[in-house]
Amino acid sequence: MDFINPHVVDLSRFQFAMTALYHFMFVPLTLGLTFLVAAIETVYVITGRRIYRDMAKFWGHLFAINFALGVATGLTMEFEFGTNWSMYSHFFGDMFGTPLAIEGLMAFFMESTFIGLMVFGWDRLSRPAHLAVTFLVAVGSNLSALWILIANAGMNVPTGTHFDPDTMRMQFDSFVELVFSEDAQAKFVHTSVAGYVCAAMLIMGISAFYLLRGRHRELALRSFRIATLFGLVSSVAVITLGDVLGRMDYAKQPTKIAAIEGLWHTSKPPYAPWAAFALPDDAKQENHLEIGVPFVLTPLITHSFDQPVTGMHELEDQAAPRIRSGIIAINALKRYGDSHSSTDLATFRAHEDDMGFGFLAMRHSPNQDTSAITEADLERVVKQTQPDILPNVFATFWAFRIMVALGGFFFIFFAFSTFFSLRNQLESNRWLLRIAVWAIPLPVMATEFGWVTAEAGRQPWTVFDRLPTFLSSSSHTVGYMTFSLIGFILLYSALIIAEFYLMFRYARRGPQDHTSHETPSTDPMLSGLHNAQGGRF
Repeated sequence: MDFINPHVVDLSRFQFAMTALYHFMFVPLTLGLTFLVAAIETVYVITGRRIYRDMAKFWGHLFAINFALGVATGLTMEFEFGTNWSMYSHFFGDMFGTPLAIEGLMAFFMESTFIGLMVFGWDRLSRPAHLAVTFLVAVGSNLSALWILIANAGMNVPTGTHFDPDTMRMQFDSFVELVFSEDAQAKFVHTSVAGYVCAAMLIMGISAFYLLRGRHRELALRSFRIATLFGLVSSVAVITLGDVLGRMDYAKQPTKIAAIEGLWHTSKPPYAPWAAFALPDDAKQENHLEIGVPFVLTPLITHSFDQPVTGMHELEDQAAPRIRSGIIAINALKRYGDSHSSTDLATFRAHEDDMGFGFLAMRHSPNQDTSAITEADLERVVKQTQPDILPNVFATFWAFRIMVALGGFFFIFFAFSTFFSLRNQLESNRWLLRIAVWAIPLPVMATEFGWVTAEAGRQPWTVFDRLPTFLSSSSHTVGYMTFSLIGFILLYSALIIAEFYLMFRYARRGPQDHTSHETPSTDPMLSGLHNAQGGRF
């Protein structure tokens, strides 16, 4: 394997992170709005009441705008694997590419085909037929997320696969194991219900805006109530599935959990404090200004009171023998590639599980060649490689806490909103409506920080314990990566501006069937906002 310029690796990572974060602004709303629209249309089909038809059409059009921008920002990401991550694509392409191919054939084509019928088929299809189309769009959108998260789960917890030393690729052992891995299923449900929270908050916020402005009152009240009930259930599911994922990471990715908790030394149960606030210092491997809550960490992570949580220093110590073993594996693999000796193959197989740690050691080896490591150099290389097993602790620690804090806020806000909505007291609690308007972007922010937690916490691996990130990228020049990065930022910024313009314009205009009932707002805050934005929401 060729050693890639570290600046190219950093630029490749930054470019993919930017495109992924841009794209992930649209995905959760797509996942959630489809089923919310389907639920509203179901009520229309059952009751035949026109108001629910208007609601389904209005929110369905917002979904269509968001879907179009999600597709535009998502397509380029798949090309990035081949252009910027060629080593990763060669090494893990079978495991990653197969779910993505199925996603395109089974899910993306399905939702793309039926979304046209959903948007334009209201007067051309019967009620049951149109409802079936809407549900097919919802199922297709969520199936798309399922296959993508199956591919992502294979990177985090490789399963149903083995490494072939003749092709230098990961090969399938069991497609069923990959699809039905616990990590994949938990990630899918957690991500999907997070999307439902995003959609619920969007509908509540726009509905609250109408109520504060005195517009579309009947539609807004009904939409708000459906969304807040949907959001309350979804927020509970997000918290529950988040705990399940934490337990899985504790078993499969202990470095991620230790970084999330800023835990440098193994905890001492049951007193072990949970760091509510800290400033992790990755260079000095310690926390500054830490505020801990005792007796919380152990039950939170282990669901027990007597099981310790391994700290990052101890995880580094545990990595030392794996690094030595991995160096043996890489050297045997190299000799096998030259001679195809059965003895070298047997040596590699004996140390194969630690191969990834041998790859990590390449960065500290003479000329990035582990075969050039002498006995005198071995301990130096091992010692320098040990800290490399840890992710960026500061980023992982704070991304997780921001996500959790927002999740707690959503649950409380949905609970209050449900209470006042069911008691028909929304319009008399205008503070709640104002919060709903300004809280629209917060669930999207929470999902973005959740993605950062998951992906930053997986580092330094693209395929956990198998392939390091610094060996995964393509051998481009710094100039090429800088040029393409600037191009992507400009393109995606234009797409986001288009998204915001279309969504705000359509939401401000509102459902056209109700324009005759509009009355001016008497709320000073909303009037000021309206005037400051030139009359645009």
